[in-house]
Amino acid sequence: MKKKLSAAAKTAGSTQPREDRDEAPVRALIEQIKQGNQQAFTQLVQMYRNQVASIAYKLVNDYDEAADIAQTVFVKMAKNIWRYDDHKKFYTWLYRITVNASIDHMRKNRRHHHEPLENFHETIESSLATPELTFQKQQLEGYIEQAAQSLNDKQRSAFMLRDVEGCKIDDVANIMGMPEATVRWYLHRARTKVKKELRRRCPQLLLLMGIR
Repeated sequence: MKKKLSAAAKTAGSTQPREDRDEAPVRALIEQIKQGNQQAFTQLVQMYRNQVASIAYKLVNDYDEAADIAQTVFVKMAKNIWRYDDHKKFYTWLYRITVNASIDHMRKNRRHHHEPLENFHETIESSLATPELTFQKQQLEGYIEQAAQSLNDKQRSAFMLRDVEGCKIDDVANIMGMPEATVRWYLHRARTKVKKELRRRCPQLLLLMGIR
């Protein structure tokens, strides 16, 4: 059965934002931080360290640089936590800081990075997995990595947040600080570029996997 290449990936592990996350404990920690509780700040960092590092890595594709960016993000969080609007989702506020810090880092280093997009190609149910399919997925992953090099900063951010991290469009819009329509445009352009490159580089592989 054919699958659309533009379908959002299934995200895995602790990096996936949970829309139904109970943020009451987070807000309680933030209130304690505002009262000067350093331990509460440490707890908040521990809660989001993996997510922030994961997003940074998917943007810059370098573990050491992602670690530096994460440190920058939490410094900025400490300085700006007083201005956080608790009527909004905390993770979207923090992810926006992370995306902006990652983009600033890439621009300063004047290097073109791309994320591995390891989950974007998960277009076939895991129950259908075979040794042949596993090998094909590994091949496709390599082609996706190459195709992602054509994405600019904003396309990469929209693509990563929506199709890799699994964020909803309205949350991506909040994170990137732009209207949903603009996010959808960047996402459309990113998907189009990736698909075009894949169809040029590996048409037979796409056909074998039933992807169009």
